[in-house]
Amino acid sequence: MRIATWNVNSVKQRVPRLLPWLDERQPDVVCLQETKCPDDAFTDLLGGELADRGYEVALHGEATWNGVAILSRAGLDEVQQGLPGAPGFPDPEARAVSATCGGIRVVSVYVPNGRVPESDHYRYKLAWMASLKEFVAAGPDDQVVCGDMNIAPADEDVFNPEAYEGHTHVTPAERAALVELEDLGLHDVVRERWPDERVFTYWDYRAGMFHQDLGMRIDLVLASGSVADRAQAAWVDRQARKGSGPSDHAPVVVDLDAAPDGNIGPVVPPPSSPAPRHARPKLPQGDLTPEGA
Repeated sequence: MRIATWNVNSVKQRVPRLLPWLDERQPDVVCLQETKCPDDAFTDLLGGELADRGYEVALHGEATWNGVAILSRAGLDEVQQGLPGAPGFPDPEARAVSATCGGIRVVSVYVPNGRVPESDHYRYKLAWMASLKEFVAAGPDDQVVCGDMNIAPADEDVFNPEAYEGHTHVTPAERAALVELEDLGLHDVVRERWPDERVFTYWDYRAGMFHQDLGMRIDLVLASGSVADRAQAAWVDRQARKGSGPSDHAPVVVDLDAAPDGNIGPVVPPPSSPAPRHARPKLPQGDLTPEGA
């Protein structure tokens, strides 16, 4: 089974990239985030194309912001929208959807951004993570949480830790919330497979950030032990971030039981000329807009 997660940053805008990517990579289960599309509009836009490719779809979307989905050709049972008791800002947002696919409970999540440390949105982020922890703790043994966590687990997961001082995504409280989630028995599959490699999943759209590999690793696949033990490959599809009209995130791919492309490395293709680790460009977290919230 090939499981992938991808923050597409508007599914409507990403259709010309999403469908060819599905055809090329042939994932069995895909978790999407930031679809920015109500459920009926998503179905009108992609329902036929996905059905032709053998995918069933679980949706939890809203207009303009947020939105998550699961595409599966490995079965789609017990679909649940949202997290019971999760906080809103102020109302509940479309940030989680879960379903059982091929015997694995799959949770697609889009964690709140946090915007500014110690802000109301930051506190909302931590409260939302607490709800996610409770939800996962009550889940089955075979489980995987996929998505845009909006947290870089460690300093190695950002291009320059000093550049992020005073920003969200790297604060002790955020990282502690992620550790508490992992302490339920979840494994960061990509990092465990590539403990010493430079691996990023997000690069801001600003000129040069992607080409210089000035990124962050905030899109994660967290798998329970029984699922993580089946992983034969785990990698970031950097090719999907290249070219015209990409998302600012790249898909993360985990192959269970068999690896069709082999154990090909942590990032495919690898960056050609990454900037030095001390680079200090202006960071997108400093732009306090609803985009990416």
